Amino acid sequence: MPEGNEIHRWAERHAAAFAGRPVKVDGPQGRFTDAAVIDGRKLVRVMAVGKHLGYDFGRDRILHVHLGLQGDFTEGSGPLPEVKGALRLRMWNAAAVKRAAEPGVSKRHGWYSEDDGTGHVAPEKVAWVELRGPMDCSVYTQAMWEKLLKRLGPDPLNGDGPERAIERIRKSRKAIGALLMDQAIAAGIGNIYRAELLFRARLNPFTPGNEVQEKLLRSIWKDAGVLMKAGMVDRRIVTTRASDRPHRKGKVLKEEAHYVYRRQGRECFMCGTKILTQVMAGRNLFWCPTCQAGNE
Repeated sequence: MPEGNEIHRWAERHAAAFAGRPVKVDGPQGRFTDAAVIDGRKLVRVMAVGKHLGYDFGRDRILHVHLGLQGDFTEGSGPLPEVKGALRLRMWNAAAVKRAAEPGVSKRHGWYSEDDGTGHVAPEKVAWVELRGPMDCSVYTQAMWEKLLKRLGPDPLNGDGPERAIERIRKSRKAIGALLMDQAIAAGIGNIYRAELLFRARLNPFTPGNEVQEKLLRSIWKDAGVLMKAGMVDRRIVTTRASDRPHRKGKVLKEEAHYVYRRQGRECFMCGTKILTQVMAGRNLFWCPTCQAGNE
């Protein structure tokens, strides 16, 4: 599932491509039945909160998209391509699709581990967007959007402070590794950032939330904002520091991009202990039992 960095990246790109002008919309697959409600209307802005996108076409006309586990966008310039596969939604600029295609390609989110952010279609040159496989794609009223916002925690990429997240964590006996995955506590942090933030903080993922000091939680929140912002450009989500990698110069190798995520059975870069894994909060957790042995 895309994490918050990817959702904010889509919001920035689609705002650059479409915001401030009328947008054509259809649903070739037939499952998106609200296309007529927003087709031809001006897109005011594109909002990103946690793992949710909101395309604001005016009051009570907010296109809500949650990619879920399978959803992904394809972008392009030039004429609209032939409809292929289970295409849930298309958005396009009527004038832009009459122009010749521009340089660049659209890369699937599934390639994030090898995607350094280069080679994509420039956002202002995007003429059309296709959406396949989302968990949700529907038009929200303003009340529905506001209800969604109320149930989500603060988002590090929206400049939100950590106070609400800290308050809830400090009152909970649940493991910090589970709490960080709760979107009602911290919107946008997913499985990769969960594992990497806890390692960088040298925090045992099984530590109860009420045993984690506020100072450390604030440090984790600040680190999340920095890493997630960087991940909006480099979709590999590079979390290792250059000084900690076996190869300290040059391009970050795929196997050196993370400290613990998906490195189970391999040696920790810092201490040589084998990385462990087990399921927590429905997803595989990864941690170093030596570097993260203590609670704080």
